[in-house]
Amino acid sequence: MSDEEDMAGPPPSARGRRQSVCAEPFNPNAEPDDAEKVVHPKTDEQRTRLQHALHSLFLFKSLDMERFAEVMDAMFERKVVTGEHVIDQGDSGDNFYLIDSGNYSILVNDNKVGSYDGEGTFGELALMYNTPRAATIIADTDGSLWALDRATFRRILLVGAFKKRKMYEEFLDAVPMLSSLERYERMSLADALQSEKFPDGQCIIKQGEEAEKFFLVEKGDVVIRMEIVSLKFVDQFPKL
Repeated sequence: MSDEEDMAGPPPSARGRRQSVCAEPFNPNAEPDDAEKVVHPKTDEQRTRLQHALHSLFLFKSLDMERFAEVMDAMFERKVVTGEHVIDQGDSGDNFYLIDSGNYSILVNDNKVGSYDGEGTFGELALMYNTPRAATIIADTDGSLWALDRATFRRILLVGAFKKRKMYEEFLDAVPMLSSLERYERMSLADALQSEKFPDGQCIIKQGEEAEKFFLVEKGDVVIRMEIVSLKFVDQFPKL
């Protein structure tokens, strides 16, 4: 399937896809980050629907606004009909798929092992790990899918995530209170970090509130205000 397909996506038949090939080496430092952006036009209604669906996916939660917009632009709609093979086990990965509508069966070695009912995603593992498709997905009803081509997926999700993780690791290395952590512990912490944006003047935490998050300032300035309550010695410890 070509990465230059229009919004209509591929023809109904999914047979005859390219067969799996040997996995190509993946070096995030060598991957171009300035590749030409893929843009598939969408109506306002389509963009609103797609944006709502993407925001709920863990896979895209760590993307900044610019990367998220690139994903939105690059995704194209694919209509499917009942009985159509969306992907076939053993084929190499061409697209990542997000279900917009319709029901789908998951088959492994021609045995049904699960299903999608109107929502879900599939196809990312073959793109992330350069492995053949692990299952066959067949449309049980007419439906609609959002697809993201292989090259864009790898550039944004893999290269972008790698570079962001590296930036966070370097950032954590500079935090004195975390200096005692082992490298693998800092890597785990870097993977768990999520960016949050706060407009000027917004309160991030309040003194006295229960602590739910640990914050590191990635960009910008923050002001710390603390109310200091003085206590007498007798207020701190009861008399014996």
